[in-house]
Amino acid sequence: MTDPFPFTLRQLQYVVAVADLHSFRRAALRCRVAQPSLSQQIASLESAIGLQLFERTARSVRTTAAGAGFIARAQVLLRDAHDLGEEARRARDPLSGPLRLGVIPTLAPYLLPDAVARLGRAFPLLRPIWREDKTAVLLEGLRAGELDAALLAEGADLGDLRRVPLFTDPFFLLLPVGHALARRPGPVRSEQLAHEVVLLLDEGHCLRENALPFCGRAGLRESEFRATSLTTLVHLVASGAGLTLLPELALAAETQRTDVAVRRLASPEPSRTVVLAWRQGNALSAALSQVAKCLTRVG
Repeated sequence: MTDPFPFTLRQLQYVVAVADLHSFRRAALRCRVAQPSLSQQIASLESAIGLQLFERTARSVRTTAAGAGFIARAQVLLRDAHDLGEEARRARDPLSGPLRLGVIPTLAPYLLPDAVARLGRAFPLLRPIWREDKTAVLLEGLRAGELDAALLAEGADLGDLRRVPLFTDPFFLLLPVGHALARRPGPVRSEQLAHEVVLLLDEGHCLRENALPFCGRAGLRESEFRATSLTTLVHLVASGAGLTLLPELALAAETQRTDVAVRRLASPEPSRTVVLAWRQGNALSAALSQVAKCLTRVG
């Protein structure tokens, strides 16, 4: 009788690691196994399914066209197996053990100190493992099952991910201290900003996507320079290079040692909504809802 399961989850892990890293050596290091053993297990799997998954040369490893579909399904199967294991392990106490959480760079420095403290007090047996990266990378990690949840900004393409809004983070206007608008009383109206130069973050930062609609309505002209951090934006404003928008969450930390003017924007002021997002059907969904309630007060 033909074996209905001619491979193991461990073999699938080896295959996915090679496909990700394009290297048997690096895959063996990731999987913490000797390279000959990993190679032999993959060869056994290929023989069992009658399909060559990789083209091996002296310098590279490539996924075959026929193997691409198998590897994609293997990734889904491994993710589901992880969820199944998590569901069993967390049945007794879903708020204990490791929890893999992502966070975007425009939140991490300002949100994590308070978030870590709150989670530690509320769930002392929980062990959050944080990963800071851009939105697109975190979304890929969520969908691949590499992350359990992530702190993101609404407005990014979150697709069918479940998300719980935590708080709204309004934007403030930062100007050089000598700018005419820095001396005028009251909130700055969008029409007062027409033709001003605005400094924004580089592509891939969701804060940029949150700010662009307001910049378009106000007639702001974007600088050709794209920053990779809010700190860089603030220092450029101080130097007179232009204006920028800064979320309230980052305001105190980024302006305390920099000579810039901070002004409110007239209603409706631009803002971002910070959410905790995770995959639909995640075995930790109930626990993540409790984590979201804990973090709702942060900020």
